[in-house]
Amino acid sequence: MAPAKVKASIHKIVDAYKTKLSYYTDEIFQVTPPVNGWSYSEVYSHIFDASLLSLMALDRCTKGKGENKPTHFAVKLVLFFGSFPPAKKYKVPTRLADRVKKINKLEALDLILEFEKSLVDIYPLIASADQKIKTKHPRMGYLNAKQWLRFIEIHLKHHLKQLDRIEKSFRR
Repeated sequence: MAPAKVKASIHKIVDAYKTKLSYYTDEIFQVTPPVNGWSYSEVYSHIFDASLLSLMALDRCTKGKGENKPTHFAVKLVLFFGSFPPAKKYKVPTRLADRVKKINKLEALDLILEFEKSLVDIYPLIASADQKIKTKHPRMGYLNAKQWLRFIEIHLKHHLKQLDRIEKSFRR
């Protein structure tokens, strides 16, 4: 998918996060859901912290600070189809899980705005990035700048579905 389309999709997904954030009460935002797992708060903490870290990796690629390594075929399929394979619950790498914390709605909005600003700043550099230069994702292996952008989109969509599952668990 062309970077411009991916960027537009990311903005649309982030708008959905903002809309959902406005519907949650301050109290429910912090509550561990009946299905266990993360609270809304922890999902927002993870997804926007991870997205900011992904933008940093993308930025390193645009500056030629990476390696000429192959991207695994299975990862290319994920990027092509735009979603993670179904029927599996993915475990967050420990170093990222350790960064997850309960935040309040204002902190979540601040993370969202920081991500949006960083994306606007970094995006123009993607077109001129060498596609051979890649930085390592903890689970997906080596990704170039365009692949990092696509990964961010897929990851944001994945956790948006997680928010939907949390919402359903509160309605039971």
